[in-house]
Order: sequence, then structure tokens, then C-alpha cells
Amino acid sequence: MPAKSKAQQKAAGAALSAKRGDTNKSELKGASKGMYESMSEKQLEEFAETKRKGLPEKKG
Repeated sequence: MPAKSKAQQKAAGAALSAKRGDTNKSELKGASKGMYESMSEKQLEEFAETKRKGLPEKKG
């Protein structure tokens, strides 16, 4: 399932980075923290790889 906004895509990228161990879990805030805890790595990849062109900044 692709991300519906740039903010969602960015949060998924941050959560994915923490899942992979590239960044510390303690650095996550807000939506990315929730995504880290509730989504699998595969789900996060699907959100994070969404192309940003044409996406709104925030979900309406």
C-alpha cells in the first residue's frame, strides 16, 4: 500500500531506518514511532518507496 502523503512517506522511511538498525529507536517521534511499533519491515518498505511526485504534503 503506497503512502498517501509526503509526511507519511517520510515517517515510514524514518521507522524503516530504525527497524534496520541504522538509527536509534529513541530518535523516533510521533507517527514514525507508532509505525515502528505497529508495522512490519515489508509494510514500511512499501510506504517508504512511494514516489513523492504528486503527493500532498499532508494527508487531507
